[in-house]
Amino acid sequence: MAPAAPRAPRAPRLPGSSALLLLLLLLLLGPAGTAGAPVVAELRCQCLQTLQGIHLKNIQNVQVTPSGPHCARTEVIAALKDGREVCLNPEAPLVKRMIQKILSKGSTN
Repeated sequence: MAPAAPRAPRAPRLPGSSALLLLLLLLLLGPAGTAGAPVVAELRCQCLQTLQGIHLKNIQNVQVTPSGPHCARTEVIAALKDGREVCLNPEAPLVKRMIQKILSKGSTN
């Protein structure tokens, strides 16, 4: 019988390393394959404190985020002209009027 060829030492294999690699690839590629699915940047509420209102001349942009799996309440985030972002109380009368004004302006265009 011929002598066995010497074997090169193998790196120790971690159990489940191929499964871990597959899981990592699925996580990285998973959302890209779901067409039309919204991507949620934050999985928690962004507004911890809210203001009752702010003068309209200070507001540059308003973002309304409806309630969903990320947060149980509707959030209204106003980007101000000075670069700050503030959260507004969606139940405040001033904020409700502002949202109605924005919606009515958008439906006429």
